[in-house]
Amino acid sequence: MTAARTVRLDPHVHTDASPDAEGTVHEVLAYAHNREVDAVAITDHDTTVGARRALEVQERYNVTVVPGVEVSTADGHVLALGVRDRPEVGRPLDETVAWTRARGGLAVVPHPFQVSRHGVRKADIGDCDGVEVFNAWAMTGLQNRRADRFATRHGYPKLGGSDAHDPATVGNAYTEVEVRTASPTAGEILEAAAAGRTRAVGRSTSTQRYVRKYTRAVGRRLRSTPGST
Repeated sequence: MTAARTVRLDPHVHTDASPDAEGTVHEVLAYAHNREVDAVAITDHDTTVGARRALEVQERYNVTVVPGVEVSTADGHVLALGVRDRPEVGRPLDETVAWTRARGGLAVVPHPFQVSRHGVRKADIGDCDGVEVFNAWAMTGLQNRRADRFATRHGYPKLGGSDAHDPATVGNAYTEVEVRTASPTAGEILEAAAAGRTRAVGRSTSTQRYVRKYTRAVGRRLRSTPGST
């Protein structure tokens, strides 16, 4: 019988396929490997382009890629992990959760209750497969602690994610997943996570990177505004 081992999974990573992120899949996977992250879920906003690109090159970096997408539902964002297609945007959360499960995936609620970041409100989380209880972009520990208490109260598996929008922040937070095989597949990692064999680990992203991210976001909005120079 193979002894259990712990896998480091970062379940919330963006690439330049997201409009608000930078970094190719090669850069993202290289950083993950250098930071001893065993697996990453590529969860670009409303597209699986980045995930599919990463799947094609994962073996070069010895990092397991979990395909996925961060879906904009009518109730807020949800991570659909383990899927290669994108569900319809703007549907209710419960429909998106059902869509994800029907395809063998996990529906994880990221940065819950943070409405300014499109987090799902507490009253709208009727069912899911996990909760991100440590998001590395949370500026204070308050929201992460609230998410942790909520997950404990409802018995949801707890995950930590970097929410990386540039390669250098991959692995700032991650999930330790206890698996039962020496070389687990993406599916086996998700199966263990769904069973609750998880522990959220991480540190907050630096204030400097936080300011840099939002300065860039403002710049992008200004450049996309008609008549702006």
